[in-house]
Amino acid sequence: MTVPGDPAFLAAQRAGLLRFMTGAARPDGFGWLDEDGRVDVSRPVELWITCRMTHVAALGSLAGEAPAADGPAVSALRGLAAHGVAALASGALHDDAHGGWFAAAVDGVPTVTTKQAYGHAFVVLAASSAVAAGIEGGEELLVEALQVSQDRFWDEAAGLSVEEWERSWTALDEYRGVNANMHTVEAYLAAGDITGDRRWHERAGRIADRVAGWARANAWRIPEHFDAAWEPMLEHHRDEPAHPFRPYGATVGHGLEWARLMLAVDASLGRSSLRDAAVALYNRAVDDGWDADGAVGFVYTTDWAGTPVVRERMHWVLAEAVNAAEALRQATGEARYAADAAAWWAYAAEYLIDHHRGSWHHELDPHNRPAGTVWPGKPDVYHAYQAALLPALPLVPSFAVALRDRGGLGDNLGG
Repeated sequence: MTVPGDPAFLAAQRAGLLRFMTGAARPDGFGWLDEDGRVDVSRPVELWITCRMTHVAALGSLAGEAPAADGPAVSALRGLAAHGVAALASGALHDDAHGGWFAAAVDGVPTVTTKQAYGHAFVVLAASSAVAAGIEGGEELLVEALQVSQDRFWDEAAGLSVEEWERSWTALDEYRGVNANMHTVEAYLAAGDITGDRRWHERAGRIADRVAGWARANAWRIPEHFDAAWEPMLEHHRDEPAHPFRPYGATVGHGLEWARLMLAVDASLGRSSLRDAAVALYNRAVDDGWDADGAVGFVYTTDWAGTPVVRERMHWVLAEAVNAAEALRQATGEARYAADAAAWWAYAAEYLIDHHRGSWHHELDPHNRPAGTVWPGKPDVYHAYQAALLPALPLVPSFAVALRDRGGLGDNLGG
């Protein structure tokens, strides 16, 4: 019998999540999955989902684990990764006229034509993983994605990524956001690892330093929203607190996710101040978010005093909590982080993992019952798969390069 979080449990999670995603392919990329793993055809094909599924398929193929009874073969995962690369290279999401990628498309027609830093960061991540996996077209896709990121989104003076352009790159939205910058850090670390170009690591470090400074000045609750001059907008979306990408207040899961990424930057560049920031961010997020309202689980957001605002439990927050705990365990050797991870895997096994239909419930209500107010269905498997993968790998290099360099996981269950 496996114990939540042990190597056999994590290997079974990886196999099950890969199985769940096998039906997501659509002509334009990958679709939004419902509770049963079927594509929700009422929703467009979105750039971020297409990239994240491509990334996970590449990781699964690199891991090379003998599939469980319900798991896909490595060849099937390579096929999914190749499908994603081809869709990103020349499909409906790719803007052949102006360059870059649209945010969404339906039946071969772009439906959201803005160019968003969030989605473009995931193109870099997907392409980096595809290169590591040896997927045809991955190298060309990565070159293009990095060029677009550098030319259109990188603000050299600020050391940060801007947020959103209109289709022809002539009008830049005044909003600036930390969420897109967080995933740009993840993408730049992966790009630096696969290309050997330290420029991308250095840019990830510049972003992380800025965010650590803002968090330090705000009791380690990260300001998420900024104006064009990079001044925090702490009241942004107070009237829409449960926004899926730009919620009001402090986003507990982002404190945890940034903790992991800052540790990765520290390990890549030797920024010890970021290790201290990671510990502080983790402690603040756990103190504010875990068991904060009388029920077990992490709340989604708090106000700037740490009072819960949106009390739904999001699966990605728990996934990033176990990732951060594992990263801190590796970085510090302290036993408390292993104990935290064990407790949270037990919570995931009891409440979040859908043992009947597969994958994880993406949202629970404040009483830990499946819900869909913010995240209906089970759109993708990115957060959960990475949570089940990190304990099998070192903190750096990034997932795909680590798997490539060690020749996959094979029969090693990831202990």
